[in-house]
Amino acid sequence: MERKKFDLRIDAKLLLKRNEHFQNFVEPYSFENRTTYIDYKDLPVIKYKIFDDYDNLITGFSTRLGGVSKAHLSSLNLSFSRGDEESNVIENHKRFAKAVGYDYTRLIFSDQVHDTRIRVIENEEDAGKGMIKVSDIKETDGLVTNLANIPIMTFYADCVPLYFFDKEKNVIGLAHSGWKGTVKNIAGKMIETMMDKYNSDVKDIICAIGPSICQKCYEVDDVVINEIKDRYSSNEYAMMVEEKPDGKYQLNLQLACRINLLNAGVLPSNIAMPDLCTCCNKNILYSHRASKGMRGNLAAVMMLKG
Repeated sequence: MERKKFDLRIDAKLLLKRNEHFQNFVEPYSFENRTTYIDYKDLPVIKYKIFDDYDNLITGFSTRLGGVSKAHLSSLNLSFSRGDEESNVIENHKRFAKAVGYDYTRLIFSDQVHDTRIRVIENEEDAGKGMIKVSDIKETDGLVTNLANIPIMTFYADCVPLYFFDKEKNVIGLAHSGWKGTVKNIAGKMIETMMDKYNSDVKDIICAIGPSICQKCYEVDDVVINEIKDRYSSNEYAMMVEEKPDGKYQLNLQLACRINLLNAGVLPSNIAMPDLCTCCNKNILYSHRASKGMRGNLAAVMMLKG
């Protein structure tokens, strides 16, 4: 009998659930120290264990599986800026929103430029900006709000997603941290914004660092490394950079973000590191580096329940 050949796009749930070897985990890895898991409803959604105890909080991170986009955008591209058909992107958002549990028409999008501008969402009228409304949120890599039933979303394909949740003041934030945003410390600026705007106590803020490119996949040159040297102490630099004999460097951007959070006062126990690399898992996640730019966009989403 001919053995069934699985199509990852069609049989994503079965493959991911029964065949853990389809996922390559960030080292050091063991099943006991997993920080993420995949929730299966209508399609796979990556969730963080650190947020599971909070019933008033919805979070998720998308995979590339379960959508309708074609070719190199296959299949759950969530970006309108990657050359996809608008109808495909809308359908993908409908599916992802149903799986996570929010109204996609109320989504607020970032407008990422690898900087540190953070938009405070204060008005109900902001709901839907970027999704169904023309948005005035420009050149913005971070979103923060204490409003219920307004999902906020940021986009990725190797850069680092940062999730923030003040469990006492009920404030959520998302920040897109590429190497430029990391050097400019968008993580610390989000903490400052939460403290200044909402009177958050940093000890109450829980953070997750999302699926992103790992150190072994992230080779950089002197331009990046010189910025890293200027930003971090010699001890911090030694922890996050592997210098190679060919004049290149392997940068641990995920660890750099953790250091930024720790330096901002976040408790070590309140930071969840990622266990999935986008580049290592190009079959289930979009990776700019692995695809040489031929890819869709993943998304991080957060929402407070009303």
